[in-house]
Amino acid sequence: MNHLLFLDSPVIIVIALIFLLLFGGKKIPELMKGLGKGIKSFKEGMNEVENEIKDSTTETKKESPKDTKEEKLDSAK
Repeated sequence: MNHLLFLDSPVIIVIALIFLLLFGGKKIPELMKGLGKGIKSFKEGMNEVENEIKDSTTETKKESPKDTKEEKLDSAK
């Protein structure tokens, strides 16, 4: 993260001006809209994965006491 420290305000302004010159004023809102949709889609995908992981761990926790009881019964025989 230390390599990002050189991005102070004059550098950011120069980058923004170059970006404006390359893409023009009309294209920038379209590009930012596409970028926003991409970020939103990525976040939704990450939330789905997190929910699946949480669900699977909850199911595993619910099943684990049963498994230990069955193992004890099997070992007692």
